Amino acid sequence: MAGHNDSSASEKKSSEATNDLPTFNTENMQSNMKIIYYSRTFMSIIGGVIAGILGFTSLTGFIFYFLVMAITSVGLVAKAGFSIHSYFGSWNQIVLDGFLSGLMSFVLFWTYPFD
Repeated sequence: MAGHNDSSASEKKSSEATNDLPTFNTENMQSNMKIIYYSRTFMSIIGGVIAGILGFTSLTGFIFYFLVMAITSVGLVAKAGFSIHSYFGSWNQIVLDGFLSGLMSFVLFWTYPFD
């Protein structure tokens, strides 16, 4: 994952003197958001296949999805070194982004092995 925009020491001194707002590199932020999206999609597919093979139905399958997404979120936070604000703007980005698109992938791959 890519972090804050790195700058030289002279730029740091001048920026620290004027304000203490963090600056983010937009390319790095977009790359981080792609990583979240792809990770959630991949884990949704794997979770859907596992839920289908294990024969989970109705509410049990959706609870399994929420468990898989919670594990994915914890894994992404651990990958970021537990310093979310160095890589993302807020907690919502790492917890909620890609959640619904992941749900559609989960349901799709849940029904194939189950059938």
